[in-house]
Amino acid sequence: MLQYIPQAAPRDTGWIEVVAGCMFSGKTEELIRRLRRAQIARLKVKIFKPKIDTRYSKNEIVSHSEQSLPSVLVETAEEILAQSIEAQVIGIDEAQFFGPELVDVCNRLADSGKRVVVAGLDMDYRAIPFEPMPQLLAVAEYITKTLAICVSCGNPADRTQRKISSKERVLVGAADSYEARCRKCHYIPDEE
Repeated sequence: MLQYIPQAAPRDTGWIEVVAGCMFSGKTEELIRRLRRAQIARLKVKIFKPKIDTRYSKNEIVSHSEQSLPSVLVETAEEILAQSIEAQVIGIDEAQFFGPELVDVCNRLADSGKRVVVAGLDMDYRAIPFEPMPQLLAVAEYITKTLAICVSCGNPADRTQRKISSKERVLVGAADSYEARCRKCHYIPDEE
């Protein structure tokens, strides 16, 4: 995992941290780690995930390694603003499932003095940048790119390989539908 660790956290201002990578690279695990540390520091933390993602739990963000934290299901990014008034730290998982309005929401939260930690896929199964992640990466103060291990050759993996045929860009799934692959081993599956 490539990561910049600041000498000191910003004071008297908000900021955006983005954790991006392919599936099975530890994005949600890293999000949980950061949010747990904020809770230990007795900061008011509020965590959100999109309503579309109920793979492991409806009321928790859950990593593939089964770490979890309570969260709120929301349908739109705008709902995050209304429910974050008291929070000092906002966690957002599966950012790629929100629309482009997530960028404005994150900026508004950070502008109001909040720490915003966002995790999501940076590319879809075709290795095309997955909006709104490129825009979030552009406005974030801190970026962490996580890598998985290619299941085919063991190299560092930055791609999400879809194992089933579908033309849908958004197809919620886990190990049954996806695996991590490196640049060399990744291919675009037949789309029926």
